[in-house]
Amino acid sequence: MSADAEGIMAILLMGAATYATRIGGFLLIRRFKPGPFLEAWFGHVPGAVFAALVAPSVWQAGLAGWAGAAIGFGAMCWTGQFLPSLVLSVLAFFLARHFL
Repeated sequence: MSADAEGIMAILLMGAATYATRIGGFLLIRRFKPGPFLEAWFGHVPGAVFAALVAPSVWQAGLAGWAGAAIGFGAMCWTGQFLPSLVLSVLAFFLARHFL
């Protein structure tokens, strides 16, 4: 088998494995009704993933990053809306970056 054929085979197998895990989870959740704890946990997963992705960038951005995060957190507490909070956070970051 050539290197190109091995690469294509590896990509196809990884795609099949990814698809199998996704469809397996979908079929499993369709078949069984999750309890209240699991439903609450599923509700918090997107926020936790977003925080885990954003936290290292905020830490490395210094004062401007902390300012943007604080404004975004305050806006989220005030409005309860994700998109306006994100826009205000990014705007605060750019303003702090420019003026600090």
